[in-house]
Amino acid sequence: MLSILDRYFLRELAQTVAAVAVVLLVILAGSAFARVLQQVANGSFPASVMFQVLGLNMLDGLANLLPLAGFLGVFWSLGRMYRESEMHVLASSGMGPGGLLRPVAILAMGLALIVGLVSLWLGPWATRTSDALVAEANRSVIAAGLDAGRFTELPGKGGIIFVDTLSRDGSVLGNTLIVTERAGKKGGPSVVKLVTGKSGQLYQDSNGDGRYLALHDGWQYEIPLGADNWRKMQYERNDASLSNVQNDNSDEDPAHTLGTFALSHVNTPNARAEFAWRITVPVMAVVLMMLSLPLSRQSPREPRYGRMLLAVLAFFLYFNLLVLCRSQIIKGHWHNAGPMWLVSLLLFAGAAWMFRNQYTARRPRKGTT
Repeated sequence: MLSILDRYFLRELAQTVAAVAVVLLVILAGSAFARVLQQVANGSFPASVMFQVLGLNMLDGLANLLPLAGFLGVFWSLGRMYRESEMHVLASSGMGPGGLLRPVAILAMGLALIVGLVSLWLGPWATRTSDALVAEANRSVIAAGLDAGRFTELPGKGGIIFVDTLSRDGSVLGNTLIVTERAGKKGGPSVVKLVTGKSGQLYQDSNGDGRYLALHDGWQYEIPLGADNWRKMQYERNDASLSNVQNDNSDEDPAHTLGTFALSHVNTPNARAEFAWRITVPVMAVVLMMLSLPLSRQSPREPRYGRMLLAVLAFFLYFNLLVLCRSQIIKGHWHNAGPMWLVSLLLFAGAAWMFRNQYTARRPRKGTT
């Protein structure tokens, strides 16, 4: 049964953690929106699924955002109580370290469960769902950026396309014109290629990397600029490339899209590193909450942001050590999450030792004669 003091601490800490999480989420949304908008402009995926992809990317980022929000929220809330002498009054009333440790531990366990849920299930699911949305949208001519009655630039400077009519689902095209330009052979003049067709249909490669138009009953012209050796050809069917679907996430780890159970059975360096990170992130949330206890203790006259700088530096040191351990697993030097858990255990023990020393009665100084 929680005491009145426990409920008070939980309410104050949870409100501050929630406020910090909202602020960090807004910052994450801004950076994610800029990245998604750039991918849309480069033709990685159509604008029709931009906000769905943005929301799923933010959901995937919660695994790294929530531990930081919990750390800063508890640090800020307890620091305010120390500056306003609230903690000193409670300590003089008989509250020991257990009175502060118990509500923080409850909050840390709850936050670790949420982070574990996001890291082990929701994050990979969001990535897979985002990829499926992009793949499905790219199968539609309308979603791929084409619109009846206007010229549309193909992604990656692939040329210009014009269609006069489109079916409601975007699968069937009417009269179509595609204009592309390529460099000439052996330093010759550039060649402009015009392809027309009375009808067409969009399709993709089996791996989803390229979009193509199957044009029917049309003409193809190849016009070297500055020359008169034009070529003209009539065809019944002509498959024209709409340029490859560009992907700005070429550095993204494919193992990130795998479910945790399937990932645990993949024995590659990237898969082992991804699995190690997923099971370490919930532990990171608990370690950071423990670290916030000794770092938040301050005197009433201490500058408000002095300890905040120290807390941010401690977080980045811990986070970068985990990233360094993950990179060693990717390189094949290590094969499991043992070093990451060791770093977390050492930091947790150090934070617990500092917190214990803060509540240990100091020995009186011996007088001098």
